[in-house]
Parts: sequence; C-alpha cells; structure tokens
Amino acid sequence: MKRNVLYIHGFNSSPLSIKAEQTRQYLVENYPDINFHCPQLATTPQEAISQLEAIIEKQGANNTWYLIGSSLGGYFASYLTEKFQCMAVLVNPAIKPYELLHDYLGEQVNPYTEEIFQVTEEHMLQLKAIEPRAPTKNNQQKNNYLVMVQTGDEVLNYQQAVEKYQFCQLIVQEGGDHSFINFDQCLAGICDFFQFSDHR
Repeated sequence: MKRNVLYIHGFNSSPLSIKAEQTRQYLVENYPDINFHCPQLATTPQEAISQLEAIIEKQGANNTWYLIGSSLGGYFASYLTEKFQCMAVLVNPAIKPYELLHDYLGEQVNPYTEEIFQVTEEHMLQLKAIEPRAPTKNNQQKNNYLVMVQTGDEVLNYQQAVEKYQFCQLIVQEGGDHSFINFDQCLAGICDFFQFSDHR
C-alpha cells in the first residue's frame, strides 16, 4: 500500500508557498517513502476539484491518501475527505469562501506564477455547490480531521472553523496570522495524527 500526501494550497497561491515547501522538505527528511503531491491548482473551483479528484483516482486502490489543505485548500480538502474517506489536516481553513471571495471579484494576478485570471460570480456558485457538511458528534468522520487555526488570522474568522469542526480534533493557537506562524513546528504532530510512525 503506497502512502501519499496531497498538499492543497490556498487561493492565489502555489506549490512554492512556504508551508508547502516546509511540508515537502519535512517528509523527504523524515518519511522518504511517502509520496508528496502539490499541484498548481486551476483558477476556477470546478477545474481545481476535478484536478484534485483526478490525482487521487489515477493512483488507484492501492494508495492511501492524506490531505493537508490551507485556507481555500482546506475547503477543498474537506470536500475530498467526504468523497474519498481520507484523513485531512485543515490549516486556517476557509469555511464560507463563496462569501469571502466576493471581495476578490474581477482580475487577479498570481504572485508566484504571474498568471492573470478572473474571479467571477460563477466561481462563487461552484464553491457553494461543493460545500462540505459539518462533521457531527455521532459521525465517525469527525475522526478524519485535525483542524489547526490561529486566532490572529487577519483573513478568516477562526471561530467559524472552530464551530464547524467542534467535534473534531482542534488546535487553537493564540495570535499568529493567516499564513499560520511556525507551521513547520507542527509537522511532527501532523504526521503523528496521520500515524505515519506506526506504519514504518
């Protein structure tokens, strides 16, 4: 059984983001047998989800997937966790991105790739269409999530994530910001949650 980590970056981000690079490096150094995937996501939600689903489905049944999603990537990771019954770590996850991204309608430029793209009302509908359900107290799926938030997040209201994932394993750190300060110090705990050491 091959183990795979799929890191899902946030809105207008990249596989070159700091957290993605830290995750890649940590796995190389500590769990070199685990395959790391972090694609540059398409700019529309529908295409991004199709892209992520294809990565998981292409690998076949002999693969186990573990998801790490940041911000909008956390929203996508929740959808994929429901569909494929994976384990997921959500880092400062977006809970209602179809409301948040209204402030970004129009032309955007990706600071990593310099790609110019449009954010449209249609994209908000696409996001709404894949909205994941909140795990319930009596649903075993709640055990699939580790949710990490910092109260100083200047982009998202961290309390929305705490409320939605109240029955899951939660890490709430005082201060910090949307990038999740000192994320690299949490990677050992993330791998413990995924139980990587138990299957060496």
